[in-house]
Order: sequence, then C-alpha cells, then structure tokens
Amino acid sequence: MFEKQFKLSANNTTVKTEVLAGLTTFMTMAYIIALNPNLLTNYREGGDALWNGVFLATCISSAVAMFVMAFLANKPFCLAPGMGLNSFMAIVIANLVASTSMDYVQSFQSMLCIILIEGIVFLILSLLNIRERIVDAIPLGIRLGISPAIGLMLLNIGFGSNVYIADSNFKQFFVMKDFFGALTARYAKDTMTDAYPIMVLSAVTMFIGLFVIVVLATKGVKGSVIIGMLAASIVYWIGDAAVLGNNPFASLEHAKFVPAFGDMASTTLFKFNFDGLAQMGWFTAITLVITFCVIDMFDTIGTLVGTASRAGMVDREGNMPNMKEALLSDSIGTIVGSCTGTSTVTTFIESASGVEAGGRTGLTSLTCGIIFLACIFLAPVAAVIPAAATSAALIYVGVLMMTGLKKVNFDDLSVCVPVTIMLIAMPVSGSIGHAIGLAMISYTIIKLFTGKYKEVSGLTYAISILFLIKFFLAV
Repeated sequence: MFEKQFKLSANNTTVKTEVLAGLTTFMTMAYIIALNPNLLTNYREGGDALWNGVFLATCISSAVAMFVMAFLANKPFCLAPGMGLNSFMAIVIANLVASTSMDYVQSFQSMLCIILIEGIVFLILSLLNIRERIVDAIPLGIRLGISPAIGLMLLNIGFGSNVYIADSNFKQFFVMKDFFGALTARYAKDTMTDAYPIMVLSAVTMFIGLFVIVVLATKGVKGSVIIGMLAASIVYWIGDAAVLGNNPFASLEHAKFVPAFGDMASTTLFKFNFDGLAQMGWFTAITLVITFCVIDMFDTIGTLVGTASRAGMVDREGNMPNMKEALLSDSIGTIVGSCTGTSTVTTFIESASGVEAGGRTGLTSLTCGIIFLACIFLAPVAAVIPAAATSAALIYVGVLMMTGLKKVNFDDLSVCVPVTIMLIAMPVSGSIGHAIGLAMISYTIIKLFTGKYKEVSGLTYAISILFLIKFFLAV
C-alpha cells in the first residue's frame, strides 16, 4: 500500500526510514503546539476557552496540511502555524483592542478573516501556477544560497536556546550570548542568577545530543538524529531531577487528555468576525492581507527550495518537481487554519531535520501529521521534550545545510553580494521571506547598474519593487 502510494523504491527509501523521519520532524517542531496558542492568546488574554480553541486548531490545521502534502505532493515537508506570522498576528490583535471597540476575542476573530482571505488568494495563485512562476523568478544563484542561509537560521535557533527567570523584571537569557558570551563563568553565574544552573544543564545537554548525532551519523547509523534527541532528553531529565531537584514529568500529573471541543466551537471554529474588518478600516485590512501574503509566500518558497536542495530533490536549474502541489498544501492548510482558528499555516524549516533523517516522500509528512492529530489527546506528553534536545538536532541539520555554499559562485559579485546579504539577514531578521527579498533587491540593482539589466526578468523586477515598497513605504 505505502509503496504504491508514496513510490518508496523510486525514492530510495523504506517505511521504517520515513516513519522515523516523520517522528524526527515532529520532535523538532512539537514546541509549536503549546507556543502558538500562548502567542495568539497573549498567554490566555482571551481566557482558557480561546486558548483551548487555538490549541486544537493548531493540531488540526497542521495535520490536515501535512495530509495534503503527503497525498497531493508526496513530499516530506511538514507544516504548522508559522513562527513570526503568529507573533505578527498577535501584535495586530493587541493594536485592534487598543484602537477599536472590540475586545480580544472579537479582534482575534477579525484577524481570522484576514487569514481566510490570504489563504484563498494563495490557493488561486497556486492553481494558476503564479506562485511557481515567482519561484522561477528567483535567480539560480540566490536559490542555491537559500539552503545554507536556512542552515544559518537553524544554527541561530539551536544555539539561541533560552531560559527565563520569573522575577519582577522577567529576564530572558540565551545560551550563546549570555552563557558562552560571558567574560568568565563567574560573571555568567552572577548575571543569570537563578537561571544559571538551567543554562548549564541546557548547554551540556545540547552538546551531548549533538555529538551523539554526529558520531552515529559518521558510523552510518540510520535514525541518528532521533537517537541523539532521545539521548539528550534522558540526560536533561536526569540532570533536572538529580541536580536541580525538579520532577521533569511533573506536568503530566495534572495534565488533561480530553480535548475541549466545546471551547473551540464557542471561540474559534468558523468564528469569522467580518464586521471587525470595517472597524479596523478597509485600507488596513487590505494592507494586512498583502503583508501576510508577501511574508508567507517567500517563507514557504524559501523553505521548500532550501530543504529540497539539501535532499537532492531539485534539478540542475534548481527546480523541484511537484512544486505546485506543495504550494497548494500550505494554501489549503491556511484556509483550514482560519476556519478552525489559528494563524497562517506554512512549511516549517524544521522539516530539514526529517529530510536529514532520510525522509524523501509524503509518508514522512503523513507520519508527522498523524502525531500532530494525536496530540489533541497527548499534547502533555510532547511538552516534556526539552528544548535542548531539539536544539541539538537543529544545530546538526544547520551545519549540514551550510555545505550548500560550495554550489554558490562567489566569484560573481552579482551572486556573491546578494547571497552574503541573505546569509546574514535570515538569522538576524528571523524571516526567510525578508532575507530573500533583500537578496532579490541587491541582485536587481547590481545587474541594473552594471549594464546587465536584460539578464533580469520582468517578474524579478516586479518582486524587487514589491519588497522595496514593503520595506520602505510606511503605510
């Protein structure tokens, strides 16, 4: 059954490899299950009912999008409400609460209308092959640089693991900057106070997980990523209990495993507040739709192209087969997300961890989607996976994706400059789409003023102008 549906032999993979790859991807992106409702409800600003609704919407819309990716595109890419886009939506909701007569729930439901419109626009663009043409408009040199740029972004996320201490100032500390960046260990300890022991445990766990993955991968052990993550998790749990005196599984004692479908039905399920569009103003509404479209489009394109390049799924021109179907998947996911109650659903860069674990077909995304759906009942179990274990996998995958730099022609300044800008912009800005936009602008300007303007397509000019407007026109 799986062979016929997913063409496993043709893609040189097996059911076991695909299932492990799907589980690997899930473990690296499971954080979104709880983090997304936390962000969108401003840590229960809209009450427990809204939180429960967004939580269920996150699991359901992600699963549906991954099922579509599996059966329509047969690709190992996994989807969920995108980071960055959900934060932006939360900021807009807060602004609507402050500037209109709507409360938090009404403002949230107004934003679901924006997400619905965005999803429909993307669905139409995908069906008309316009999104594929936009992919083709990205110069080959920049396309080759997307994968290593995403690698740097993954490294930044992995090494950027943080811990919090709940005091009057609510401090946040990062592994690379505050721990390894400290002048001395004593200075780090004095600065981080209560957070220092957790940071030490996180850093040790992260590197143990990373080295376990590297050693096993060097020996050709399949499933090295997930084994390394499990090893890191065990180390963290032991350290949390023996050194910090905590119960790493305490959250399971009072966990609720029964889905709150009633809360979802009352707060988010098909709860579109179209009257809210009038309150926010039609110009604002249109601007928001365009903004979400631009960010999501290039985030998705960048993730698909970058991850596919690493997996060898592209041809000599850097094109990926079934790109249209892959783009349709996130369009459908976004529409389902708006109907159930969450922000834009997009392809996750963490999919690279599953690809590195051997995932090559839709069975990987199907596996991850099934686990996401199961998390409606088992979310508390996923929550015990420590962030340090996830970081180990992301760092390893990020390093591997950096090897794609050897394909970039750094002797050509019209390629070298845009790719270099993209390499630094992606981890610093935290946006794949914005980094690609800066690279496109740079490429176009260099070609234009060196007399090689005919080498730039009309669509490339249009995309560059669109990003210039987005970056510099304050509306």
